[in-house]
Amino acid sequence: MTSTLQPATTTEAVRRPDRWLALSVLVLAVLLVAVDATVLGLATPYISEDLEPSGTQLLWIGDVYSFVIAGLLVSMGSLGDRIGRKRILLIGATAFGLISVLNAYATSPETMIAARALLGVAGATLMPATLALIRNLFHDPRERSLAVGIWGATASAGTAVGPILGGFLLEHFWWGSVFLINLPVMLVLVLVGMKTLPESRNPDRGPWDLVSVTLSLVGVIAVVYAVKETAGHGPTWETLAAAVLGAGALYGFVRRQFALPVPLLDMRLFRRRGFSGAVLADLLTVLGMSGLVFFLSQYLQSVQGRRPLEAGLAELPAAVGAVTAGLLAGRVARRFSVRAVVCGGLAAIGLALAVLTTVTRTTGYPLLGAALLVVGVGAGFSFTVTADVVLGSVPKNQAGAASAVSETAYELGAALGIALLGSIVTGVYRGFAAPAGTPGRAHESLGGAVEAAGHLPPAAGAEMLASAREAFVDGLAVASGVGAAVLLAAAVAAWFLLRGQRLETAG
Repeated sequence: MTSTLQPATTTEAVRRPDRWLALSVLVLAVLLVAVDATVLGLATPYISEDLEPSGTQLLWIGDVYSFVIAGLLVSMGSLGDRIGRKRILLIGATAFGLISVLNAYATSPETMIAARALLGVAGATLMPATLALIRNLFHDPRERSLAVGIWGATASAGTAVGPILGGFLLEHFWWGSVFLINLPVMLVLVLVGMKTLPESRNPDRGPWDLVSVTLSLVGVIAVVYAVKETAGHGPTWETLAAAVLGAGALYGFVRRQFALPVPLLDMRLFRRRGFSGAVLADLLTVLGMSGLVFFLSQYLQSVQGRRPLEAGLAELPAAVGAVTAGLLAGRVARRFSVRAVVCGGLAAIGLALAVLTTVTRTTGYPLLGAALLVVGVGAGFSFTVTADVVLGSVPKNQAGAASAVSETAYELGAALGIALLGSIVTGVYRGFAAPAGTPGRAHESLGGAVEAAGHLPPAAGAEMLASAREAFVDGLAVASGVGAAVLLAAAVAAWFLLRGQRLETAG
């Protein structure tokens, strides 16, 4: 995919009076996605009790959004190049808000999974456009670094606002209300965006290749499904067939991109070492962290007995650390180096996850809060600088492609992380010892155990619930250890791949 933004000189970009207001619209789109992701984690125990999904269905509710969005990001980024990034952003935001209503009123696990998948389609239209439009709005490198920092900090703020606002709603309304908070954000985004966002598209855009769209979607979903099912249930002929189908589709996608005169994705971007290193760092970072993010709210509520709002506030240090680090990241990377900041951030997250392998049912909040703060600081530094590297390492006419690849790595990492680490937690959890008469759904998820305990005699219910909580914590500790290993390996890889990378200092 080769995209050409409307030309603008550095002076014109700097003097654009509404560029910061336009940035607020872009970060609202990021906020929309971030709030939705964190709210889902907080609402999971309630969804589990009400809809009674199996353990596999619960994982699909958590990761089908990421599966779909990862499979469609490149295609939607290319569509934005063709019909206009502003247009697709506003269409996607409207659809995201309306589909959130379907999530709120889902009445079965199957309906919820379908609604999450549709939300992924809408979400895929949002993310590629935001970074590409930042590249179009801010041509001065230092301003762009600050804009990317604000963009990343808003995503982190969403991880704080989501649990706190969601916790308040869960204590006063039914679980579906947490999805309805997307509606006012969507409304503001659309109304302000119509007035302030500049339109940009590729004037030499060529046709939108539906064969490539299909190959990328089938390839990503099939591969991630194979990984998820193999991690949870071991290899089978079904998962092998899915892996072969996915690998074949992705191979066909790559071959087709080289053959097309105007590809959906310019594969030559990966020849740039800085670009490839930043994308790989993002993928591994999200993969290693996603298990913690998905299961932490369940730990705080269903294991430690915190109320939803208290659980949301307990996760605040991670967002505070990420916001602070994100705003400082560009300056620190220019003062030291890109690889020092990224590798330092990744190593800090890895060490914090290693500390979380020691958690028990009664672990005090000071340890949890300190670990979450370190995770937030590390993520803020790493994600902000890698996003800046991705935008700065390619020409402006390829900003759309670069943004789509970067976001695909992020979402693919989330999908793989939830699949792998989530399957580890679920696998360890299912083996807990339970008294006679315990319903089978108690072994599917911790939420199912909490609900089942209410239908057992008090002594048996307390015994079963204590055993289930202990098994869940054991699974969370194992997943944290695996995540720590992934993050430390990512730090080592980034040290070599980002050698010599510098952020731009002049327009």
